[in-house]
Amino acid sequence: MGEISKKDMKEYVRIVFICICWYIVSSSNGVLGKTILSQFPYPMTLTMFQLSSIALWSPPLMKLLDIRNHEFKGWTYHLRILFPLAFAKFISSVLAHVSIWKVPVSYAHTVKASMPIFTVLIARLFLGTRHSWTVYFSLAPIVGGVAVATLTEVSFDLIGLASALVATAGFAVITIFSKQALKDTGMHQIRLLHKLGQMAAIMFFPVWLLVDGMVVSKELNVDLLSLLLLDGVLHWMQNILAFTLLKLVTPLTYAVANVTKRIAVISVSLLLLKNPVTYTNMGGMFMAITGVFFYNRAKHSENKSLTTLPTTVSGMKSLNNNNNKPSQKPLWQDHFTFESKVTVARPVEHTHYFNGHQDLRRNQ
Repeated sequence: MGEISKKDMKEYVRIVFICICWYIVSSSNGVLGKTILSQFPYPMTLTMFQLSSIALWSPPLMKLLDIRNHEFKGWTYHLRILFPLAFAKFISSVLAHVSIWKVPVSYAHTVKASMPIFTVLIARLFLGTRHSWTVYFSLAPIVGGVAVATLTEVSFDLIGLASALVATAGFAVITIFSKQALKDTGMHQIRLLHKLGQMAAIMFFPVWLLVDGMVVSKELNVDLLSLLLLDGVLHWMQNILAFTLLKLVTPLTYAVANVTKRIAVISVSLLLLKNPVTYTNMGGMFMAITGVFFYNRAKHSENKSLTTLPTTVSGMKSLNNNNNKPSQKPLWQDHFTFESKVTVARPVEHTHYFNGHQDLRRNQ
């Protein structure tokens, strides 16, 4: 093995640093959100602050990073793709906050580990995407882990479970169709995040004003407002770090880092919030997270097989010398090429073509 260059080492340190920051910010955001909702039970207001933070803080960052503009695809594309994505974002965000309000953060994140299930189902129903049996089998431990965690959850709440499941399905929809939007528009990831956050905040504002607007104004104080602003900034930073890491590493590395982040959030919430948990409950969480890891591995192998050239010819058979059974041969053995059809003969004597200069002049 060759020595690692200083450039590679610097890139590796950078990735590790971003991962650590991502874990710290995500864990802090989860714990802070639960703390706020415990004394201020208004998940819609928490969502409003988070969406507003994305809309307000992203433009200065894009200007600082000199992120390119994008071509406007027209209002038809916005109505067909971007507006539904923004709507799904604020609905999923609200329900995610309802879930951590009703159930412990550790359990809510265990339920969120079921996202691969919704991703596979939604892609199959709406896009007709088929997967290998390995991918489908990898979903079994996720289902089993979430089921065990649900049955043994001490602080179980049906509304919390339903909210977490619907929110996870919504985030799966956002993940699938955001990739399509990035491909269609050529938009930078941070610009798409800003656009969706901005549209979601505008759409959500009338709903928030009717439901929470008049009520929360009487309960807000300087300390609570500071916590809400801090939670919004942490949520924005979490999204930025996730996009940055996804740009730097391979999809499999990002998926593994995402699983590790979920473990970090669950662990930190258990340590700091000290919600009651049983060993069986922890076993269910571990099973679900392990299932997500195997799903990521199976999905990566499937994607790799789709983008790698085959090394065998499936339609060709040759006889094995030992047992006379047909077997596949690599492409570099027993294959037919144009060159194999060409026959090269010995040159014919020159006298057959040229009988002196007279014949040569006649042919000219």
